[in-house]
Amino acid sequence: MDAHSRGRGENVDPADQWVLNPDTGEYELRLGHSSPQSPIPGPRGPRPPGPGKSGAGNPRGRSAAPGRAPGQPGRGTGPGRETPERETPGREVPPQRRRRNTPEEPPGRRGRRPVKRKGKARKVLLWGSGTLAFLVLATGVGGYLYLEHLNDNITSVSDDGAGTGGFSKDKAINILLIGTDKRTGSGNEGYGDKGSAGHADTTILLHVSKDRSNATALSIPRDLIVDVPDCPTEQEDGSQKVIPGSPGVRFNTSLGQGGRTPSCTMRTVTELTGITPDNFMVADFNAVKTLTSAVGGVEVCLAKDIDDPDSHLKLPKGTHTIEGEDALAFVRTRHSVGLGGDLSRIGLQQQFLSALMRKLKSNDTLTSPSKMIKLAEAGTEALTVDSQLDNINKLKDLGLELGKLNVKNLTFTTVPVVDNPAEKVKATVVLDSAQAPQVFDLIRNDVSFTEVKQQKKKEAAAVAARLEGEKAPASEVRVRILNGGAVGGSAQATLSWLQVQQGVTKSENAGNAPAPLARTTLEYAPDQADQARRLAEIMGLSGSALKPGESVTNAQGVPAMTLTLGKDFKGAGVSLTPPDKAPDDIKKSTADKVECAQ
Repeated sequence: MDAHSRGRGENVDPADQWVLNPDTGEYELRLGHSSPQSPIPGPRGPRPPGPGKSGAGNPRGRSAAPGRAPGQPGRGTGPGRETPERETPGREVPPQRRRRNTPEEPPGRRGRRPVKRKGKARKVLLWGSGTLAFLVLATGVGGYLYLEHLNDNITSVSDDGAGTGGFSKDKAINILLIGTDKRTGSGNEGYGDKGSAGHADTTILLHVSKDRSNATALSIPRDLIVDVPDCPTEQEDGSQKVIPGSPGVRFNTSLGQGGRTPSCTMRTVTELTGITPDNFMVADFNAVKTLTSAVGGVEVCLAKDIDDPDSHLKLPKGTHTIEGEDALAFVRTRHSVGLGGDLSRIGLQQQFLSALMRKLKSNDTLTSPSKMIKLAEAGTEALTVDSQLDNINKLKDLGLELGKLNVKNLTFTTVPVVDNPAEKVKATVVLDSAQAPQVFDLIRNDVSFTEVKQQKKKEAAAVAARLEGEKAPASEVRVRILNGGAVGGSAQATLSWLQVQQGVTKSENAGNAPAPLARTTLEYAPDQADQARRLAEIMGLSGSALKPGESVTNAQGVPAMTLTLGKDFKGAGVSLTPPDKAPDDIKKSTADKVECAQ
């Protein structure tokens, strides 16, 4: 006789021996294959019948096994253990059978098993844990297969070295979002230029702060005049080809024109803003349709009736939930809103993306497995990504970082521009030379366009405090100057400027830095703080550029500070103090607010 039939096998999970008795509605412990089974006791006294209720006569609400007729043998039945026929009219489940009194049972405790409740609870828990483990295993296998399916959906192309190599979890993130006007895909052949190569019709640089407390979505007008740089591009056969750049052309020609790929658009954005994107994502017309349908539509608002024959959008004023073709028509509309140009359409697209972000972050979406699956399908099928985002795990990690954002701190704004003065008929725009550099500086320096958290304000105040205190005379400032990514000759030009015009005579050119730096820094020892404050004032350095550390010796063997000119260095005498907030006159909106298109 094996251990299980004896009911005391040490390696047998007791939970596996508990089964449901269809006659009593109770779980029973199957100890052997021949001994009678004792039901788990219920309340003392007869049970009241419960006609008309599910599980009548079963105070725990359990019902008999589905698909089993009364009297049909249940689990664990066999010869000598037939299920008794029902004898009590009106009862769906016969009354619980009582055991005879045994010598161990005192009078008045009939029908009650001498088993501790904790033991029973433990058995039920073990049984439930076994079931849960099975479900987790099944889900894990299915989940793996589904992830493989999503990986197969992803289309990626090389970034040709134009990006940073991919986003990092411990740094600010810059993602370039590109919407093309390519008409390929089901249902898109009727829109405008059927032969379009797929230009950068809509481009947004999404900057997410290092602490994930805020983000800025910067729209770049397609008709902005820019210089498109030379673009090394990997061809289908694996060979490299440099596509020549073009000075003074529309921004949208940075993609599609002459075989240019998204990496060319990345390079153009870097040339324009000084910000190198980490990754890019390219969406076509179908992406707008499928993503909006996946979330059940997004809510938009119109301040007037719109009937645009070009985009096929026909909606009365008011609030509407749109998806599919209507969503695509909405983001393509321009002649019926604002001044009827591309800048007016950008405002409409920003309103749409704000609504989409609110919907993506809503409980209605996040708690719906079906919507999340549809989003995964739509996103992996409709988007083309760079080679650094070519699998679902990388996309998941990026999604988790973006998911930390609060929509009230996601700001939409547009590159400040003015009409092109070289044109009589205004068709293109050029940078606003006063405002555009400020906007680019804000993003480069990770400054929020909205109110930052109190903690961030405290950190900024602590950094600014480095500039407070006594300042040494310029003649006492000892500094070594290194070129860490600035234009060639910058270290010598700065040395001459400091010695001749600023009186910093104890300075020297120490050549090139060991590695390039994005930002200019001044390293100093604690006893050189007064010198650092003076040099920061002269150079226009911010508190964040000052790096307390250790001093090094100069050519004369005397301790000196180290000034490393980074890629942000603009020339001797040009201030490097970044702005600490967005200008009040910059037009912007946040994703938490509903705005009606005018």
